[in-house]
Amino acid sequence: MDEVEVLKQDKATKQRFELSQILKAKLTSHRKTTYYVSQGRAIRRMVVLYTPIEDLIAENDRRCEHTDGDTNIEQDRLQCGYIELTKALPWIHEKLASFEHEESEEMLRKLKRGADAARGDDTGTLKELVASWVNNDCRPTPLIRTTDKHRRGFVSDACGKLLCPAEWQWDDPVIRAGIRDRTAAFIVSENSWPLFMYQDYDADVKNLERGLMKSKLLIMAFKAIFTSPSSANEVDGEGDGTDIIENHRRAQRQSDQTKVKTCIRFALSNITSWRTVDGDFDYQIYWSNIVDFFENAPGPAARGRVNELLEWWTRKVFGKNHRQDLTPDVVSRMSVSALATQRQEKEDAVFDSD
Repeated sequence: MDEVEVLKQDKATKQRFELSQILKAKLTSHRKTTYYVSQGRAIRRMVVLYTPIEDLIAENDRRCEHTDGDTNIEQDRLQCGYIELTKALPWIHEKLASFEHEESEEMLRKLKRGADAARGDDTGTLKELVASWVNNDCRPTPLIRTTDKHRRGFVSDACGKLLCPAEWQWDDPVIRAGIRDRTAAFIVSENSWPLFMYQDYDADVKNLERGLMKSKLLIMAFKAIFTSPSSANEVDGEGDGTDIIENHRRAQRQSDQTKVKTCIRFALSNITSWRTVDGDFDYQIYWSNIVDFFENAPGPAARGRVNELLEWWTRKVFGKNHRQDLTPDVVSRMSVSALATQRQEKEDAVFDSD
């Protein structure tokens, strides 16, 4: 083989190697993109619904650099959000510490893409499901169309009652007209708890905590997003589930439920695209109000009621659980242990006979 042929073969081998390296780099990049996008889907579901990820990271960095000094409520919320972010994505703190600035920016862009996609998927899912649930429960005339939001909101008696603030009675024609006409006496804002958040969609104005966060609609929406849409129809049973933090990872964060309540409010409204403010109603402050209800209880008695509420949610979502009752004594009397004992006894009998 002459020298020219050898050079040609070397060149071809080099080209093949370079091509394989390019393909390998593209494949690695694609895998990283897919991973970060899929991981990002958890952020809007389990961490924060609105706040940019960069704001959470910036607040944590600020606290690391300035260890002393007072903080305000907004900064505390951002730090709580960062803590929840590290729980949902345990690897992110290490990545942020080791990556260069450009690498971090690229990772955050991909996480944000996944986060926004998940929020869009969930609101789209609930847009149809909530309409069908309201049709089944309230039997409005005409029925609410699952693909159209223009006839929802306060123009619909069924949706209007569910969106009505807890301190008012939707059946009162004066109140109903005032809400629909958006008069100054009947401003619907994030400062009121909507009736769809209450058990049986009925609030006691003298005890507004009673039944709050216990509506059938909330349970159905939670199960549709975090378990499966088909499981949303199974909401009537209640067992003896254990504490929500120990029972199931998907139910351990109050923000999971907060996201559901915000998405239901959007699904019942007549706005057709996701935005922060709907008329006089600010969704971001509404989100914060719900988080504060769970995380900022005024004292031990209120904290106890919150824990009882979370346990109630565990039972409603995941059903009965008696694992804590499986003591060694109980297990020893069950068939697996009994069979093991019998087999050992037979072995011992054979050995003794020999």
